Amino acid sequence: MKSEKGAAAIEFAIVLPVLVLLIVGIMEFSILLYDQAVITNASREGARAGIVFSYPNPISDAEIQAVVNNYCAGHMITFGAASGATTSVSRAGSGSAGDPMTVLVNYHYNFLVIPNFLSDLAGGINLAGQTVMRME
Repeated sequence: MKSEKGAAAIEFAIVLPVLVLLIVGIMEFSILLYDQAVITNASREGARAGIVFSYPNPISDAEIQAVVNNYCAGHMITFGAASGATTSVSRAGSGSAGDPMTVLVNYHYNFLVIPNFLSDLAGGINLAGQTVMRME
């Protein structure tokens, strides 16, 4: 029989890059899904802040955007990059009880490792969360 010294090391060297890419891909997409959930929750928090009745000065769009930005800054996984989430608030009607208010949060997620292997994902992906609630 031939000597098979080092065969396991060569097989491991062949399988290791694929295994590492698979593990990093799972981590990358897990972070993406987590950030999507954070963006959805941030839009809910902004909508909750906006629908609460406050007299005589109702909450402004800038204050709703601040609520969303604070939520994103405290919960998103960005690895040191700025949040970059953009928020738009639209109110239907005069803002009286029962009128709907929409909070839309957009975020451009840039992949960390995957673009080096898949050029189609090099530009990242846009994530969005939208919440519609009725004014109280």
